[in-house]
Amino acid sequence: MTQRTATPAKSLDPVTLEVLKNSFTTIVDEMAEQILRTCHSFVMYARDFSSALCDRHGNTAMQGSYDIAVHVGTLHFTAKAVIEAFEGDIRPGDVFAINDPYLGGTHFSDVRIVRPIFVGDEIIAYAQSNGHWADIGGSVPGSFDVNAKEHFGEGLRIPPVRIYDRGRYCEDVVRLIMSNTRAPAAATGDLESQVSATQVAEREMLRLVDKYGKDTILVALEEVQDYVEQLTRQRVAEMPDGTWETEDYIDYDPAIGEGLIPIKVKMTIEGDRVLYDLTGSHPAIGTFLNASLGATFSGVVTGTKMFFPDLPLNSGFYRPLEVNPGPEGTVVNAPWPVAVTGFCSGAYGKIVNCVFELWSKVQPDRAIACCVDIEYLLVGGRDGRTPDNDIFMWYDWMSGGWGARNGKDGNTATSSVFGVGEAIQPVEGQERLCPVVTSEHQILMDSGGPGTYRGGCGVQKGGELTEVAGTVMSYCCDRARSVVWGMDGGLPSLPLGLWLTRAGEDEPRYLGAIFSNVPVGPGDRFTRPSAGGGGIGDPLLRDPDLVCEDVVDGYVSVDRARKDYGVVIRVIDSELAMYEVDLDATSAERTRIAGARHGWLEEPADAVAERYRAGEIDALDAVRQHGVILDWGTGELLPKTTAQFRQMLARRTAAFWG
Repeated sequence: MTQRTATPAKSLDPVTLEVLKNSFTTIVDEMAEQILRTCHSFVMYARDFSSALCDRHGNTAMQGSYDIAVHVGTLHFTAKAVIEAFEGDIRPGDVFAINDPYLGGTHFSDVRIVRPIFVGDEIIAYAQSNGHWADIGGSVPGSFDVNAKEHFGEGLRIPPVRIYDRGRYCEDVVRLIMSNTRAPAAATGDLESQVSATQVAEREMLRLVDKYGKDTILVALEEVQDYVEQLTRQRVAEMPDGTWETEDYIDYDPAIGEGLIPIKVKMTIEGDRVLYDLTGSHPAIGTFLNASLGATFSGVVTGTKMFFPDLPLNSGFYRPLEVNPGPEGTVVNAPWPVAVTGFCSGAYGKIVNCVFELWSKVQPDRAIACCVDIEYLLVGGRDGRTPDNDIFMWYDWMSGGWGARNGKDGNTATSSVFGVGEAIQPVEGQERLCPVVTSEHQILMDSGGPGTYRGGCGVQKGGELTEVAGTVMSYCCDRARSVVWGMDGGLPSLPLGLWLTRAGEDEPRYLGAIFSNVPVGPGDRFTRPSAGGGGIGDPLLRDPDLVCEDVVDGYVSVDRARKDYGVVIRVIDSELAMYEVDLDATSAERTRIAGARHGWLEEPADAVAERYRAGEIDALDAVRQHGVILDWGTGELLPKTTAQFRQMLARRTAAFWG
């Protein structure tokens, strides 16, 4: 995935290398600060962007301190794509744009700006800025259309193109790009912000050249990668050799009906190398949750890097990793023109969590259960508050819970594995910019997967549309059926999905976890949860006092304390948050659950579904006690999905119960 390149015959002393290594990081961080201060869209302001400094061959020499995880394993691909497309025709003052996921990018919304940095007539490096634009065209506002099977419905595909030619702004090219977005002013502003960020990198790199000399900088750009490679290989070599494998799932393929879509990951450690093989993953599906090669590589890098948090990140980290995505045409190796915009909620997050699980087996002291995937809710139309009924796009994502860890509960209300550097948008800013008022945004009780160590809690967010016209809603999510899982005896989180209540009505309607282009109007209300993290360890072994503390904190309800943990809580004064554990009742309840729970997972699924429809049990009972997956709106049993989910629970959870 990366290459070693010839460098000047010189090696830097450790002090100079360390100074320049940190200087490169600072340069990328300064690029980020430039974007924060000059971007136009609220999406970019919430840090959905990343930057990189690449060497003259396109290899990533340094990432920043707060870059988005999903971007970091792909920026070298797009730098190399630009170099290949314009080989022999790159000149001082040139700037290029690219968003092509089939050339190593992520999805069309992520637009990358690449600037070569020259000393005289020689390229010494490339500066790259990746930013998520709020709209890149396509069939729905926000460019997330779950009905798209090919990229033509997802938005504008930008191959490597020149937007500055020897310092001259190519207005015609930029005008062509902006004419294909619903928010050309915001996109133009974000483009200019990204261009200026690459100028910052150029300025600072030339300042380092003036101070240290060109050859020293060229050597440093190579040696920082060699340094990270050496550290990574040393750490991997300390691990036991062996092969481990697992799988995770996307909810379903709308082209073939219900049934979980497997993503398989096998990891082999051989000496100082780590080999990943995704062969056996499902063929590409009939919606946009597929991942291209770049996104799959990024998922592997993200999952691996989490277990080496102290190592810097550049292409040196990638060199010991060998990634075989399997044959072209799968959900993890989608070629042109297969739809891939929703990869972040689909294949990417599943790959990351698979890698988490595999490394948890190798490094059990750093074990972590399944974590929240990112989700996007997009509402777009006309804003009746403005004189000209301007186009608006309410573009929202939520925090959620991370999986429980070895000896610790998971983090609550934290940005997803998509990238913890991504901020949650302030609702005050959203309400000022868009005719959508937030009605609730709070930590969601009982969302953390139960375990000896509990998964972090997700959140619940709701809103109401006000002065809107010609407005539609789209939702890019997953995990309504492939519910965030626990491990080593831990239990899952909760099923996801959005509920919509029409103006003048009282009963909400379940729209599911993935839909597009649903018409909405003034007074319509919606609410949706984000997942908590999965639990680790048998929940019946959790300290009852910790369960009681969770009840006090509002993380666990009194009812689920009994059902999930077997802990019976006496309510002394709920308004004063005064509770206590009934130790005798708890002992009896835990004995009862331990004797019955294997049988619960074998109860006829259709009988469980009937009890759900009758209101005798809720969704958490169905998932955690019985391993039954339903259409959460109608209560219809999903038999194939349930069989697969029960097999997963047997492997990850029930097998570890005493």
